[in-house]
Amino acid sequence: MLFITLIKNKVKQTKELLAEADKLIAKMEEEGVKFKAVYWTLGRFDAVMIVEAKDEKAAMKALLQASDMISSETLVAIPREEARKLIE
Repeated sequence: MLFITLIKNKVKQTKELLAEADKLIAKMEEEGVKFKAVYWTLGRFDAVMIVEAKDEKAAMKALLQASDMISSETLVAIPREEARKLIE
């Protein structure tokens, strides 16, 4: 399953915090969450992540590990082609 996560940082970004985030991402990947893309953004949210996980529980478990650094809103996503099949 694909998940799009909108992120707001809770703390100021520093080199040390970025290194900690990299370690956390590596741990999540070891647990089966694949990071498809991560973008830093301007506006209401600080970043957007697109991840793939086996189910909602796996995605939630991964995000809870970062809850002291970020607040997030996660959306379930399906490819456009699959969504079209639901209508046709």
